[in-house]
Amino acid sequence: MPDPDTLFSVAGQVVLVSGASRGIGRALAAGFVQRGARVVITGREAATLEKTAREIGMGGVEVATFVCDVAQPDDIRKLVPAVIERCGRIDTLLNVAGVNNRKRVETFSADEFDFILDINLRGTFLLAQEVGKRMIAQKSGAIINIDSVNTYAPLRGVIPYAMSKAGVGMMTRGLAMEWGEHGVRVNAIAPGFILTDLNQKLWSQETMQTWGLANTPLRRLGEVGDLVGTAVFLASKASGFLTGQVLYVDGGLSAGMMWPIEL
Repeated sequence: MPDPDTLFSVAGQVVLVSGASRGIGRALAAGFVQRGARVVITGREAATLEKTAREIGMGGVEVATFVCDVAQPDDIRKLVPAVIERCGRIDTLLNVAGVNNRKRVETFSADEFDFILDINLRGTFLLAQEVGKRMIAQKSGAIINIDSVNTYAPLRGVIPYAMSKAGVGMMTRGLAMEWGEHGVRVNAIAPGFILTDLNQKLWSQETMQTWGLANTPLRRLGEVGDLVGTAVFLASKASGFLTGQVLYVDGGLSAGMMWPIEL
């Protein structure tokens, strides 16, 4: 009988997931737990993290939790050594933590702008930087950042968010370029219209449903589980010669523009 193919395996990896309490981060953390990875989740609230860890743990598998607000550099500086001390290494970083605010661009205050950029861009960079130092030392590792379909075409009302994600895309390419010689791969996933607990109310509106479906060639909205396969691929040996790329997991949304005409 042939040996099982381990090309897409992440079993035994130590996987650190930021922003894992809910939504995309939670789904990705659960996906790696299900595939035998040793998962560490972080977020801003201890109670929410512990609840998530209990719910995504399978068969008594422990999911470690650490409180970390990526907008606070001191939290990041404390987090990474603590994870290394507990787990010995970090094989994959899923850089998911992010926030958004929908309003007209001229109404954003400086504090609101800073809140979004501090988490989505500065925090993402600082966490990748701190983890990257350890990956350089161990001469291996995969970093997976969460980009956005807004870097294909920005949506109205979320301009600071789109700006932050554009920065994440450039950061992904830059880190891949500098760290490739050390065996560290850096890629990003750009989700399309993904249903989460936080946006269910928005996407339940008939006008939003009609618009979203009309502009997504696969004719459905995405679910958080739709991102798991791509993340596992980017963390596994299957993507061993892939770095500096942004993969759009968007149901074809970025493939082109839909016309309201019949063919």
